[in-house]
Amino acid sequence: MTGDEIRKKFLTFFEKRGHKIIPSASLIPENDPTVLFTTAGMHPLVPYLMGEPHPEGARLTDAQKCVRTGDIDEVGDNRHLTFFEMLGNWSLGDYFKKEAIEWSYDLLTSSEGYGLDPGRLYVSVFEGDAEMGLGLDTESIGHWQTQFRKADIDAKVGEKIFAYPKAKNWWGPAGQTGPCGPDTEMFYDTLNLADPKAHAAGWIGGEACHPNCDCGRYVEVWNDVFMQFNKTAEGGFEPLVKKNVDTGMGLERMTMMLQKAPTVFETDLFQPIIAVIEGQSGRTYEKNEKAARMMRIVADHIKTATFIIGDPRGVGPSNTDQGYIVRRLIRRAVRFGRLIGITQDSFVGAIADKVIEMYGQHYGELVTNRQRIMDDLRNEEEKFSATLQRGLQEANKLKDQYAAHVEIPGTVAFYLYESFGFPMELTEEVLGKKVSSREWEEEYKKHQEKSRAGAEQKFAGGLADNSEIVVRMHTATHLLHKALRIVLGNHVEQKGSNITSERLRFDFSHGAKMTPEQIAQVEDIVNQQIAKDLPVHFDMLTVDEAKAAGAIGLFEDKYAALGNKVKVYAVGDEERGYFSKEICGGPHVEHTATVGTFKILKEEASSAGIRRIKAVVL
Repeated sequence: MTGDEIRKKFLTFFEKRGHKIIPSASLIPENDPTVLFTTAGMHPLVPYLMGEPHPEGARLTDAQKCVRTGDIDEVGDNRHLTFFEMLGNWSLGDYFKKEAIEWSYDLLTSSEGYGLDPGRLYVSVFEGDAEMGLGLDTESIGHWQTQFRKADIDAKVGEKIFAYPKAKNWWGPAGQTGPCGPDTEMFYDTLNLADPKAHAAGWIGGEACHPNCDCGRYVEVWNDVFMQFNKTAEGGFEPLVKKNVDTGMGLERMTMMLQKAPTVFETDLFQPIIAVIEGQSGRTYEKNEKAARMMRIVADHIKTATFIIGDPRGVGPSNTDQGYIVRRLIRRAVRFGRLIGITQDSFVGAIADKVIEMYGQHYGELVTNRQRIMDDLRNEEEKFSATLQRGLQEANKLKDQYAAHVEIPGTVAFYLYESFGFPMELTEEVLGKKVSSREWEEEYKKHQEKSRAGAEQKFAGGLADNSEIVVRMHTATHLLHKALRIVLGNHVEQKGSNITSERLRFDFSHGAKMTPEQIAQVEDIVNQQIAKDLPVHFDMLTVDEAKAAGAIGLFEDKYAALGNKVKVYAVGDEERGYFSKEICGGPHVEHTATVGTFKILKEEASSAGIRRIKAVVL
């Protein structure tokens, strides 16, 4: 099966079982400062998992675009990626463990599904936790044993079914309190299937190999989360009246499994991209593992950058937040491209073109936003090429200084890396000596700790906890959006929003710096609507109904094609008129007077054609 067929088979399988196919949400979370990107299929569905009704009902399925950057330095091995698609199905208070496990088994092993060998399939369950007051998940064990009997397999605990602690088989809650529960994970034994380096003996470090072993023999292919408890403020776990199911299957890993590829990069989801890189570099992917790893990095990073820039809420390269990640990805790809021999300028555009060609039929925004993607990639590559050239001049100055040294100090190499984007390998190539790997690692760890600490501090609060101040500022962004359109014109569109308990940040399309008079006018309009104490409420409307009602927001072709309903929040009423109507997932205050006094702190440039406002409510 091709990757496209695997994606389609998943969605069709669940559609036949009463699930509505919903489109992928944006890669850029709306009003959620706790993460930079959508990191999992469940992320955009949190409000519905928390109890809000979904416009498409209680059974849902989708392929969600995701980006994770925590393992960016691991990209290039057999399975780590920054961009991936998460296939998922959800039950919002409908079916539970029995159906979820039965359908998981059937999709994985039946002819209607992927036809995997049930003899190679292993599963894990929650072993229980005495401190939590919860026992072994015997219910899931029983359902799995029933399914394995279809293949005449006696699925014994410790042989086919493995029980693991909370760290491995428990999800949530998203905050300090809320829905949470055990999960069951599915693993496939790849022994002698594709990778000759797989842990053939079945032992590692003197311990017997098992599904959660790190040797690489078992690959996790799917995870079913059972949200059956509510964690209370006192730390207890109360059974939920409405239990949810949330599942996640990585498309790239499943494609690797079904195509019997040794890595995700040897699948049809990456090989056409790598072929472009081979042509640009003159290197052959299979012949040199070091060069192959660099090609994988280039392929992954440009694919990810293409999706982020081309997203409906697309973000281009910058020095902050999502834009910083885009810049880092592009520059990292350019560095490794140079290391494998790519000399032509603007080479990343051809790679992005292949990504758009491969994914455009599924994610139409890539085609729609192609010019923006190409412009941002070209501009960033040109800027970084100039930086690399300055770094090359700096490195050449160091040749004589370290001519007598056996190794280049790690501090020197890291200076070139941090200041000019030089990877360690490029420093070694230019200076003709090895870098002290021990010193480099020490410097790199210091850098990572600083970055991690800064990120944790920056994204400490957020909409995820639905705190009063954050909800007030969320409603304020709707008032701000409409006020900007009144003052500046209807070309203004939201391009990003980030809310913490200290401030709101709103990015919007506009080509010029706002004047002090315009800023004051916008601020006055928002405060006038707050003073009117207008009601705030939502309706579930089809896309056509939302457009007819004058709602603003992201109208994607997929919504119209699928006939999906959207949640439209309105500020105002028929008697006094509606100030704004906007597509949004919520939550919001019930009356504008509770927002408080709105104050704009700063208006500045965010990126080309995008302005940014920072404001507070008092």
